[in-house]
Amino acid sequence: SIQPFMDMIRGMLMDIPDLGQERYEDFDQLHLYCYRVAGTVGLMSMPIFGCADGFNEEVAKEPALSLGVAFQITNILRDIGEDASTRNRIYLPRDDMARFGVKEEDIYAQKVTPEFIEFMKYQVSRTRRYYARALRGVPMLHESARLPVQSSLDCYGKILDKIEENNYDCLTKRAYVGKWEKLSIIPFSWYRTQEISKIFPLPGDQKQN
Repeated sequence: SIQPFMDMIRGMLMDIPDLGQERYEDFDQLHLYCYRVAGTVGLMSMPIFGCADGFNEEVAKEPALSLGVAFQITNILRDIGEDASTRNRIYLPRDDMARFGVKEEDIYAQKVTPEFIEFMKYQVSRTRRYYARALRGVPMLHESARLPVQSSLDCYGKILDKIEENNYDCLTKRAYVGKWEKLSIIPFSWYRTQEISKIFPLPGDQKQN
């Protein structure tokens, strides 16, 4: 289907100044943007990755979409300060900001307020739920595709850990995972793709049924 490709183009158009969408009123609007610019990549990749025996692209579709959305929201959270200062853009849902008392002028002024920290805790928690949904899809992939997807999931998810380590300051600090740290993650990602990990999960991982 060419639908994901068409949807990605629509997502790119949403980013064009004075033509696209400048702000997002709620998470549903932001989710649509994330689907178009990143979730579509998951759908495009499915025919390339292939599925494991007993699964098909229809079943694996939801985890693939969730991973793309998780990646894009992670990008947005990581780049809040940079987007505001260099692009004059705030992608964060306005209703979430209002609920937590986060003001646009504070973001542009790079003020990490207590309200902003609570807001970020909520955003990180919600994003992790998308990673959890995506994780369920790794065993659905062909064996040859599991490690690259799992390692991407683990490395990108680590950015959320860095945001927490920075005390949720995404306005003056950039949550960054270095090259050597990324490389050090790969053996753990490989282990997570093995059947034995379902019986003996890594510390912090949940045992799979």
